[in-house]
Amino acid sequence: MGTWGSGNFDSDTAADHLSGITGRLVSEIEEAMAGDPVGLEPDEYDGVAVPCNVELLCLMAEQGYVGAGVPEPAVVEKWKKTFMDVWERTIDGLEPGQGYKEDRRAELIRTFDRLSSLAGREHARE
Repeated sequence: MGTWGSGNFDSDTAADHLSGITGRLVSEIEEAMAGDPVGLEPDEYDGVAVPCNVELLCLMAEQGYVGAGVPEPAVVEKWKKTFMDVWERTIDGLEPGQGYKEDRRAELIRTFDRLSSLAGREHARE
């Protein structure tokens, strides 16, 4: 069935489009994780963009739209470990305020855990 409702995401074409967007976000995260760890440091582009992309994946997956794909939970957990290892190793060199450091750490962990949970639910349905 090509169209199943009147919503913006209620058609095969919209699902294909959304799948392409989420696929690009996943690819960008995978590239960052496979690259030089320096790029994941908190003051580098991917150190900021990766959590943004993880958050965007969460927002789309939470809508329940067809096509809003997320990776397997084990992949998300590997991303989290890689990212947080770099973050923990390098954040103090930027001399953040203690409140910021603790709050940011909690937000990063919460973001990755949210995607992991969504991934677990999505892949349990398959």
